Amino acid sequence: MLPIDAAAHSSRWRRRHPLEKAVLGLGLTVTAVCLPPWPGAVLVAAATLTVLLGPAGVAPRQLWRAFRVPLGFCVTGAVPLLFAVGGPQGAVSLAPGGPAHAGQLLLRTSAASLGVLLFAFTTPVSDVLPRLVRAGVPAPVVDVALVMYRITFLLLDSVARVRQAQAARLGATSRAAAWRSLAGLGATAFVRAFDRASRLQTGLAGRGYDGTLRVLVTRAAVSRPFLCGVAGLLAAIVLLTLALERYVL
Repeated sequence: MLPIDAAAHSSRWRRRHPLEKAVLGLGLTVTAVCLPPWPGAVLVAAATLTVLLGPAGVAPRQLWRAFRVPLGFCVTGAVPLLFAVGGPQGAVSLAPGGPAHAGQLLLRTSAASLGVLLFAFTTPVSDVLPRLVRAGVPAPVVDVALVMYRITFLLLDSVARVRQAQAARLGATSRAAAWRSLAGLGATAFVRAFDRASRLQTGLAGRGYDGTLRVLVTRAAVSRPFLCGVAGLLAAIVLLTLALERYVL
């Protein structure tokens, strides 16, 4: 199980209805995208961090380890805005307004990524997928997603075991040995994926699979006070952003 999935299963908000957390996380993400980067995205990022580290109870180290991956993509996407290719100033030069555009993009995407992480850190995938059938998603699509979600962790565990065995047999002592180990790892993972799928199909047939996976879903009621709090938080961010932009900046 990935660290972010383990954190979601042990989250303080695990028993809350996924709709509440979806409204909060996606609401913050949409707010970060729609509001001006300064000060809107900064306020969204501050509010999201406060919720994550406070009521949601996410450990700062876990949050940083998960956030540094999307942050790397944000930085990678912002860097090209700094430069202009061609023109009278040379083959590569600093773009007019490039630092401002890069900073705005970095602020907006970073704040939006935190909003998505808020939902991921508090809601396990296994709590969301079964409820998608009630939302109108076809049951076969949800069944395939549930099966792939399960197989993904099994394959990751198999790959980790194979890599450990290859390292114990000095499979990475040279470049040639590393390439051979990588090829063997890919072949083994491919064969084991088919084996896992075959065993899963046999297991489902033995349990009387009739085209629909029946999963026990923990019952949870949607909290109206929580949704009112989310609406108040989003409204406060929007109003504060507009006020700062009009009277202070």
